[in-house]
Amino acid sequence: MSDVNGPTGQTPASNGPEDAAVGTAGAGAGAGAGAEAATGSAAGSAAESVAAVDPHTTAAAGGRRVRVVLVDDHRMFRTGVQAEIGEAERTGVEVVGEAADVDQAVTVITATRPEVVLLDVHLPGGGGVEVLRRCAPLMADARQPVRFLALSVSDAAEDVIGVIRGGARGYVTKTITGTDLVDSIFRVQDGDAVFSPRLAGFVLDAFASTDAPPVDEDLDRLTQREREVLRLIARGYAYKEIAKQLFISVKTVESHVSAVLRKLQLSNRHELTRWATARRLV
Repeated sequence: MSDVNGPTGQTPASNGPEDAAVGTAGAGAGAGAGAEAATGSAAGSAAESVAAVDPHTTAAAGGRRVRVVLVDDHRMFRTGVQAEIGEAERTGVEVVGEAADVDQAVTVITATRPEVVLLDVHLPGGGGVEVLRRCAPLMADARQPVRFLALSVSDAAEDVIGVIRGGARGYVTKTITGTDLVDSIFRVQDGDAVFSPRLAGFVLDAFASTDAPPVDEDLDRLTQREREVLRLIARGYAYKEIAKQLFISVKTVESHVSAVLRKLQLSNRHELTRWATARRLV
C-alpha cells in the first residue's frame, strides 16, 4: 500500500493494534499520516501522495455535504485521508466513522448510515467483497442508499471486477489526489460510476471479454420492488425485517411475496431461496 502523507504535522503516536471507532468530522485533522507498504516493510517510501484539496474545486463551495465512513486496515492511512479530505467546512466531506476489518466495517456502516463508504479491497475478515455482501440491504435502500467507492492500492483485475460485481459504484487507486477523491465521493453520492482514468477502459474491457449473461425471462417478469423483496427473502430476512428495510408494511411484503411465488410458479420461500441462489441473486 502506498504511503499517504498529510500536508503538515507529525505522525501520531500508535495506540496499539489497528482499531476503529465511530468518529466525528475533523478527527485527526491537521495530523500527517502515512500508510504502511502492502508488503509490511517500513523501509518503502511513498511513490505518490494525496495532494492538498483546493476548496474552490470541491462541492463545499456550493454548501453540499456528504457523510463518509473510511474502511482500511491501516490506521495511519485512514488518518492521512481524514486529514486531507475530512475538514467539512473546506471540502464538504464529514467523516462519521472508521473501520479496520470486515466486522467493524459492517457495525460502523450500519450504525452511521453514511452516504458513501471508502472501501479498501483487502481487509481482515473476508475483504471488501464481504463488506459489500453483508451491506447489500443498505445499498438496496431506496430512500437512503449507502454507496461504496473502492479505494485501493491494487489494480488487479480480480479485485476491480469483484467489488464492482459486489455493488461498489466505483474504484479508484490510492495515487488519486485529494481534490479528485473529494470529487469522486460526491459523484458516487449522486449515483454516478467513478473509476481512475486507467481503470475505466480496463473495466470496460474486462466486462466485454466475458460472455453476456443470458436473458432470464422468469426474472424479467418481476418488478423492481418484487426483485428487492425476493433477494431479502432469499437472504433469510423475516417479513417484518423486510418491511422495515424497504419502508413498506408487512401486508405489502406478503403481497409481493405472493406475486413472486405466483410468477415464478414456486410453492414456498424455501423453493424461492433455492431459485434465487441458483441464479446468484443472493
